[in-house]
Amino acid sequence: MTDADLPTHRAVPPLTQVLAFEDEAPMGQALAQALGLPLGLIRRHRFPDGELKLTLPAPLSGSVVLLRSLHQPNEKLVELLISAPSARELGAERLLLASPYLAYMRQDIAFHPGEAVSQRHIGALLAGQFDGIVTLDPHLHRIASLDEVMPSPCRAVSLTAAGLLGEFIATQHSHDTLPPLLLGPDEESAQWVAQAASAHGLPHAWCVKQRHGDRDVRVTLPAGLDLEGRAVVLLDDMASTGRTLIEAARLCFAAGADTVDVAVTHALFVGDALEALQAAGVRRVWSSDCVPHASNAVPVAGLLAEVLRSF
Repeated sequence: MTDADLPTHRAVPPLTQVLAFEDEAPMGQALAQALGLPLGLIRRHRFPDGELKLTLPAPLSGSVVLLRSLHQPNEKLVELLISAPSARELGAERLLLASPYLAYMRQDIAFHPGEAVSQRHIGALLAGQFDGIVTLDPHLHRIASLDEVMPSPCRAVSLTAAGLLGEFIATQHSHDTLPPLLLGPDEESAQWVAQAASAHGLPHAWCVKQRHGDRDVRVTLPAGLDLEGRAVVLLDDMASTGRTLIEAARLCFAAGADTVDVAVTHALFVGDALEALQAAGVRRVWSSDCVPHASNAVPVAGLLAEVLRSF
């Protein structure tokens, strides 16, 4: 066997730059700083008919991280479809997508004939453009791992902000006589509640939910839960209309809770959701900065950077 017959292993190009769109410049700067990389901003120009022209920094090289959180996703998906191949044309050898909020993950099966399984198709679309994808707390119901959503060879990593939220909550209640009770508004939130509670040994439980529509939910507190005089923090992966959290907050107050706060990874808060939560008696609302919002209190750039370095 000669040297020419031996398998060759191409070195993985090093991380060289973070790209972010102008509306996400603050998180882009935080991620770039955490990675020790320069930040380049992608500029957008909108034509009168609504089309976008994107301008990327040039030239590019090595492994490039593209930051884009996909709340209000439709236009942002088009941006990714334009910016990803453009980055490769400008010299990027490898593209990693840091998407703190990953959209279209709810619909993982077809409940009725003709329903599109958006999770599968959006996952395939993104996997076809990027060599690796990192996100936080994707809204997966019947899927155990993000690898099932993103076809190989794209490497997909799902992180959770639950530990960071739990740490923050414990700090906010550090002077309380009793530790706060972390309460999930439904069974799906159990995984986040348990993980957030584990770092400081906080008591935790979760409710049972029946959903009859986007804004019609019924929530039941777990049997035997004593909330009299307790500080309760409702914890979930996301808040959209806020109706599940509102129903849970009302039940907590009816059961004697002294205060109710809310902590979520993704602060979508569509329409009057935040105002409705406050009207229901919720004292404070905290969120990670995966989705830009006035409630942002927990940064995730460090968590993203740790995993991106491992790529």
